[in-house]
Amino acid sequence: MSFAAATRSETTKLLTTAMWWILAIVLVAYIGFTAAGLGFVFSASAAGELPGQSQQAGVPTGDLAPVLYSIAASIGYVFPLLIGTLMVTAEFRHHTLTPTFLATPRRGRVLWAKAFVGIGIGVVYAVLALIAAVGPSAGFLTGFGQSTGLDQSDTWAMLGRIVIAFALWVLVGIGVGTLVRNQVAAVVIVLAFTQFVEPIARVAGMFVDGLDAALRFLPGAASDALVGTSIYTATTGSTSSAEPLDWWVGGVVLLAYAIVLMVLGHVTSWRRDVD
Repeated sequence: MSFAAATRSETTKLLTTAMWWILAIVLVAYIGFTAAGLGFVFSASAAGELPGQSQQAGVPTGDLAPVLYSIAASIGYVFPLLIGTLMVTAEFRHHTLTPTFLATPRRGRVLWAKAFVGIGIGVVYAVLALIAAVGPSAGFLTGFGQSTGLDQSDTWAMLGRIVIAFALWVLVGIGVGTLVRNQVAAVVIVLAFTQFVEPIARVAGMFVDGLDAALRFLPGAASDALVGTSIYTATTGSTSSAEPLDWWVGGVVLLAYAIVLMVLGHVTSWRRDVD
């Protein structure tokens, strides 16, 4: 089977299951609700229309638009990571890899086809996430007389980098799924690392000298660097003495995670016999 045929096969397998659109709906709802809530609070605070005081604790100062728009990536990256993981582990779980490998004995071609399709679904998720984040945020910013930043090239460049980040996160997920065959184990690892391990480590890095320099290279931190800003760093502040990574370095680091995981998965798991 040619690469084009393998790509069509992977696209069909993805789009004929419910997992991609269920995750898409949750993604839009989660990011949209968060962006609307924070957009109202931040915009009203900047305009001095929140009760008590004009600047509430934890509310970022300066240009609010990039901070609010970055919600798409800073809290939404787990969704492309999950869909990438499920694209592979679902095949192990439902034993659909056997006919796939019979049709395409060159397993590397199958993995490349999954990566190609994964980039496409990552772009789709990124567009949905940006609509969910930018729409309500820009609405509240306009309503409270704040700049939306949509007339600035820097804002659009950041939105473009969010699209790149989503595509890379899908590739990381494919690497995780290739390396960890068991679907439940892979999902637990993804959620545990993204929601607990890395956030705790990054907070700890603020208080341990020298640790923050190493933690810049964690995948979530690299993704934030690629985007250029993050709701977490903007609201909590950072006592880090280490210089943040340049945006392109963050992208290279995230790509390196994807490549290393996919290569390890191909060598240790993908080439093994399947049931």
